[in-house]
Amino acid sequence: MSPARRRGILIGGALLVVVVVVAAFFVLNGGSAPEAEAGATSVESPGAADPHTAITEYLQDVAENNPDAAARLTDGAPAAAVALRDARNTLSPRSVVAKLTVLQPTPAGAKRTSGTFSMSWALKPGNWTYDVPFELVQADGKWLVHWAPSLLHPKLEAGQRLVISTAVPDTTAVADRDGKPLLVNGAGGLRAVDGDPAPLLRSALGGQVTAASGSGFAVQRVDTSGKSVETLFGKADGEAKALTSSLSLTAQKSAQAAVDSYQGSAMMVALDTGSGDILAVAQNAAAGNSPKALHGLYEPGSSFKIATSVAAVQQSGLNAQSPVDCPGVATIGTRTVKNEGFELGATTLQTAFARSCNTTFGQLALDLPADGLVKAANELGLNADYEIPGIDTELGKVEPAASKDEQVEDGFGQGRIQASCLGGALMAATVASGKAVTPRLWHDLETTVVKGYSPPPAAVLGQVRKMMRAVVTSGTGRGAGVAGEVYGKTGTAQFGDGSDATGWFVGYRGNVAFAVLLEESNDSGPAVTLAAKFLKGI
Repeated sequence: MSPARRRGILIGGALLVVVVVVAAFFVLNGGSAPEAEAGATSVESPGAADPHTAITEYLQDVAENNPDAAARLTDGAPAAAVALRDARNTLSPRSVVAKLTVLQPTPAGAKRTSGTFSMSWALKPGNWTYDVPFELVQADGKWLVHWAPSLLHPKLEAGQRLVISTAVPDTTAVADRDGKPLLVNGAGGLRAVDGDPAPLLRSALGGQVTAASGSGFAVQRVDTSGKSVETLFGKADGEAKALTSSLSLTAQKSAQAAVDSYQGSAMMVALDTGSGDILAVAQNAAAGNSPKALHGLYEPGSSFKIATSVAAVQQSGLNAQSPVDCPGVATIGTRTVKNEGFELGATTLQTAFARSCNTTFGQLALDLPADGLVKAANELGLNADYEIPGIDTELGKVEPAASKDEQVEDGFGQGRIQASCLGGALMAATVASGKAVTPRLWHDLETTVVKGYSPPPAAVLGQVRKMMRAVVTSGTGRGAGVAGEVYGKTGTAQFGDGSDATGWFVGYRGNVAFAVLLEESNDSGPAVTLAAKFLKGI
């Protein structure tokens, strides 16, 4: 029940008590009022002897917070007393100034006149000042202020009252990129829309609303149900223009549904390849409440072969159809490298990439300059750094290998190289767009580029795109083919003692880049399945 409705019931109850008491009095006294006791002072009837006194005394009582005294100078004392007291208690002003500005002359014998006074409330945001028209009427030889709710404010109508609001109920506080609500202002403050589509980012989004809007304060007139009719003064937080996030409600719901369908720890990030909009950030309950998708660093496994391919094409002069060898096991330098139970023999770089041949990419990495992989990783944004309002992010950490053996392992993402789910999505977005992509969570708030990057040449990326498409058409990511023209790279990265592995699928379709990361999945297949579910949902 709204405060206004509760108050209406209390007022009605109070009036009912008055009526009952008065009725009882008349019944007990034979239906007539008692005569004044001998020597008692007669009670003067309410009102004033002249119009000027009536209005000036009324305004003085209002200013001095004497609602009962002010009400006795009106022709609607019970209602006036309740309304004046309610307004004063609700607005809680530091002070009130009420001054007569105009009083029309009253011809002899006239029973009615009018004028204007000014009201000024010293409120939290400042002084709220306005003019109020009024009428005076004569009754029983006394002048009274004609009571109406408009004496509190000229727009106030019967049944309405003044309230203070710091957040307008049921207004959008944060919208998605298409204007659909994500967070709304409600009676209990900020809340997510039904379904809580972005639980991982709820506090991040809400924190920026608080930071942007500050402390709201508005005087509103509300109807008998408590619904706001109009804001008369100030601005509540919720009335400020809703912050627009980069998220897509459709993409966010689809990503969350995809990760929630997986029993183990799953996370996903999706980016718009053109604008850098973070379209979705999702984790399931098994992944926990900390937004690891945005800053958790993991060995990228074979998903890092995207960077190794960039380096091989750009620095070693290869292309998608260049001949390479893919033995099942190979000694590269002093490191023994194995594939996952297959060998291709003499093949092409595209096929070795699509089938995820570790022996091929270990050799490619060894043939590069010492900083070759770091250069490629830099061009794909893995060493970039951004400050995005509301969230902490870490894209990756790729440094020069400490040894040739480590350089070999780095070639298939099993050395000291690390990337986050966000970093994987950014890498895919760079390949897709051919430009440096600056991730952003807001359309209203800027991302600060702490360390930017320059993308690989267009010709290089053209070759890498062919290889990423082959992953889906004929390689380890075939399961994503049900979602359309998808480009990607799978990865399985062992960690710790090697008994467990993280599963990855990094890629893009159209202008949506994504990365799926499954902790301890020991297989990239489920990551491909989740990516397909996500893409089919958008």
